[in-house]
Amino acid sequence: MVLKQSMKAWLATAGALTAFGLMSSIHAAETQKTSALTLEQVMAYPDWIGNAPESPYWSDDGQAIFYKQKMQGQDERRVWRLELGNNKLTAVRDAELFEIDSPQGDISPDGKLKVYNLRGDLYLKYLESGEVRQLTKTHANEGTPQFVGNDTVAYRDGNGFFTIDVGSGLLSQLVDIQLKDNPEDKEEDGYLEKQQTRYFDYIREQQEKRDYNKKREKEITESSPRTANNTWYLGDDKGIHTLSLSPNGKFVVLSTYNKSESEGKNDNMPRFVTEDGYVENEKVRPLVGTYTPRNETLYLLDLTTGEKTELNYDSLPEFDDDPLADIKRATAKRNGEKYKADKDPRNVFVFDWIPNQGISWNDSGDTAAVLLYSADNKDRWLVSIDTEDKELETEHHLRDKAWINDWNFNDFGWVNDDTIYFTAEDTGYSQLYVKELGDSPDALTKGRYIVDSVVKDPNSNYLYYRANKKHPGIYEVYRVKADGNESEVVTDLGGKNDFVLSPDGQKLVITHSEALNPPELFLVDANGGEAKQLTYTTSEKFESIPWTQPEYVEVPSRDVDQPIYARLYKPEGFDENRAEKYPAVIFIHGAGYLQNAHQGWSLYFREFMFHTFLNQKGYVVMDIDYRGSAGYGRDWRTAVYRQMGTPEVVDLIDGANWMEANVNVDRDNVGIYGGSYGGFLTFMGLFTAPEEFAAGASLRPVTDWVHYNHPYTSNILNTPEVDPVAYERSSPIEFAEGLNKPLLIAHGMVDDNVFFKDTVRLVQRLIELEKTEYFETAIYPVEPHGFKEPSSWLDEYKRIYYLFEEHLKD
Repeated sequence: MVLKQSMKAWLATAGALTAFGLMSSIHAAETQKTSALTLEQVMAYPDWIGNAPESPYWSDDGQAIFYKQKMQGQDERRVWRLELGNNKLTAVRDAELFEIDSPQGDISPDGKLKVYNLRGDLYLKYLESGEVRQLTKTHANEGTPQFVGNDTVAYRDGNGFFTIDVGSGLLSQLVDIQLKDNPEDKEEDGYLEKQQTRYFDYIREQQEKRDYNKKREKEITESSPRTANNTWYLGDDKGIHTLSLSPNGKFVVLSTYNKSESEGKNDNMPRFVTEDGYVENEKVRPLVGTYTPRNETLYLLDLTTGEKTELNYDSLPEFDDDPLADIKRATAKRNGEKYKADKDPRNVFVFDWIPNQGISWNDSGDTAAVLLYSADNKDRWLVSIDTEDKELETEHHLRDKAWINDWNFNDFGWVNDDTIYFTAEDTGYSQLYVKELGDSPDALTKGRYIVDSVVKDPNSNYLYYRANKKHPGIYEVYRVKADGNESEVVTDLGGKNDFVLSPDGQKLVITHSEALNPPELFLVDANGGEAKQLTYTTSEKFESIPWTQPEYVEVPSRDVDQPIYARLYKPEGFDENRAEKYPAVIFIHGAGYLQNAHQGWSLYFREFMFHTFLNQKGYVVMDIDYRGSAGYGRDWRTAVYRQMGTPEVVDLIDGANWMEANVNVDRDNVGIYGGSYGGFLTFMGLFTAPEEFAAGASLRPVTDWVHYNHPYTSNILNTPEVDPVAYERSSPIEFAEGLNKPLLIAHGMVDDNVFFKDTVRLVQRLIELEKTEYFETAIYPVEPHGFKEPSSWLDEYKRIYYLFEEHLKD
């Protein structure tokens, strides 16, 4: 008992538990299931569940794992170190934060040194001895450090690059880019200036002396390597988006845009609950289609010769082919106008939403791979830049008549100096390819599953990746050799698994979760085998509750030859032959492109707990991955193109009908609810299919897509000017007249994602339509898109529960 009490005291301080049999047995022995579950518990501050490990990474020597963990009652994340040899877990002290290994950084070509940025300064680590040397100590942030050879560290500062000689410590400016006009590019003299020179010897002599001094200064500068390189002037009307230095320090890939390109008109968001009692007005994002897409010009800078080469896009396949021409033509006809084809080139930009920010150099530094997107998001080009030829070569082109998946499946990098790997949806599912530059690609994976999270092992020819091969909701880790061998299974844990490969490529730390188990860390050998659990962080209180284990069901679709995957939660003691049929609730996840019927821990953990609460109150609950959801391939994703809210509502109806036929549900007592995109679909369900659902709760909902953001909305609906029909068939406010069932609308007033005005505008529309008896609103004055305060969560979900109790139970 003394041992157990001391361990519990230690846990209260540490908030984490190491992975040993003794700990596990104590944990299990103290866990006793209880049956009571309240909304107060479900919606309480989530620290009570236990705080899962986050962002794990390996120590440089591969002997320990670092991870972060949220502190109880604070937003701060504490860093922990778990030593694998002796299973010792320690919290990293504040002073040690400046000494611990970094998850980022660059290794020297000879493998002896590592450079990394820590809290804005640069550090150098000698990997054999473990010695750490601080290279900079400034208030600036010396970003993106990398090696240029074995003995020189380069880093970016503003719009330039500096180098530090590891031996001497000499600081040099390698690249200086100025966003202003070259002062030497003087306009040609006009008549008056020429007249002055012609009239006066004094003026002419001063000009000659000035020209001579400039010439001599340039000659002296260029005579010695001790002076800094020349400045590159881009003009005061330019901005820089991409700046990437080659590993050999000889080249820079640069993309610029015109500063005059419109960023759109920002909307406003008032805050009513403030410290001084006065309303504060905050500028928030612009609306879809209100700004001109940015067009980037791509350059290669040769630091050896001083040559700047524009990399022309004309060679890109289908670059000049406007994929929206037919829609624009139809819109012009609708508006009574004559269609005029666009004469300007299509806008192109470097896609930087990925870890390498859209550019990857081979080790020798003579070739760069760059990922380019069209601004209309219909084309993706993976190109190579040979620094000798100074031209773009298209290595892979992907066109999608709907939109290219910019959320995922954009992995790419180098196998060796002549071969790249990448993921693409050519077959309708993201698969892994390798390609020798200039040749055709070879598929390393094939099938009706998706591949993502690709990592090249620097010590071998293996590419590691994650895929849902076994089941669309199960994500395991695999590896395959780049020469095209069969894939090997690395994990067989079920649920969802993410991974980080060890520095020597021999082990992986896995972040594993299941439907009833929040994420924990596991250790697995790269050659496969049994996984060892490293952390136990869930609380005894959480484990004492008999959470409903969801069933994973496949609902037949009336529209497509592919099932609708869903989680099904049934009450304890469910009786499929009970005379009194069960009321049911369908939960509609948010984000649109997101998967929630997977077999891991849900992002919607409160809703998961709410579903057990509803089970205890006698409801059957379905959590459905409608069309548009992630995890099921390109066609499932793009089914919503130009018609958001149409195929998804059909899927909701199919889900309700399936429950009637298979789980004894009363079809007249099926309710729906969801937030964000789920709130939008709740509207579309009640407005466009009002006889299909008995009641609905719409939380933080989109009511009119014209008012949402550009990156998300323009992918699916194009822009309002180009494709007004898509917006009109997809916006709930257009169909509000159809409401004839009870509706709860709940929205935070400081939501800077889906603005509160979305709800305000719809409510005004419902008032004018005299829908008084059918809807009610709940406003939350201090809440953003994702609620923060437990009191708000509790109030919102009490209202949802009361709505269902009143209208779904006879």
